[in-house]
Amino acid sequence: MTVPTTTPEKLAADTAMGAVTLDVADLEAMTAYYRDAVALEVLSANGPEVTLGRNGHSAIVLRHSPQLRAAGPGQAGLFHTAILYETREALAAAVAAAARRPDVRFVGSSDHLVSQAFYFDDPEGNGVELYWDRDRSEWSWTHGQVEMDTLFLDPQAFLAEHLTERGRETPAALGGATVGHVHLSVGDTATARDFYVDRLGFEATADFDGQALFVSAGGYHHHMAMNTWKSRGAGRRQPALGLGQVDIVVPSADEIGALTERMKHYDIATRDDGRTVSFDDPWANLINVRVAE
Repeated sequence: MTVPTTTPEKLAADTAMGAVTLDVADLEAMTAYYRDAVALEVLSANGPEVTLGRNGHSAIVLRHSPQLRAAGPGQAGLFHTAILYETREALAAAVAAAARRPDVRFVGSSDHLVSQAFYFDDPEGNGVELYWDRDRSEWSWTHGQVEMDTLFLDPQAFLAEHLTERGRETPAALGGATVGHVHLSVGDTATARDFYVDRLGFEATADFDGQALFVSAGGYHHHMAMNTWKSRGAGRRQPALGLGQVDIVVPSADEIGALTERMKHYDIATRDDGRTVSFDDPWANLINVRVAE
């Protein structure tokens, strides 16, 4: 198997995604959704902010922001947050938990060759993907591009095969659940490539005819993606409900230092304290890169 190589200008191979912060209007309803439908646990609840995840690792941070309004159609921002489960049993348990909730909108399901995924919208319209990865040895690469597809995945057949009694009763107890990737809506993929690949340091793993770009570190199929399916031509975001911040986790403070210098070289304004560095992408999505705990 041939995977993309790493250079000094790239993010470290063991870079991963951290929590996604959402600005929400109804903190109680959104907490219930990510706890009960996505099968995450409440890790902390401090006034206007609730953090959910598993095994002590945060995945979703909900920030009560009632002063904000919903974003208008066609704007840049979050396409979906993708929660990665360790096993198909754990994925089936989360999908079944979601199906039991009346406020869940099921969008679809697909086999992407590298993964199996189920798509939903949360109560405030933020996209959510629940997925499981096949082993990397089963992925195929051609000229540095990962082979992916969108094949039919029967949700009823999937649940019949993988949902267990343990999954029905305690879905949050079936191993880890982390943010596997984050998918953004952007104005154009050329600008996205310039920022996320040439400057931030991801490697491009798939380009779908200029409509979507997938990028990653360390040969993962994608840690982030950007598409124009609903947002072609979108400019910078105005403050609105939805995406508040995307966290990227790197292995060391040296990585933070190198990234900070790289961003300064490109005249990208940063805020850094030696262990985190934050900056806006071209559509005013806030990106926060931090050292792994």
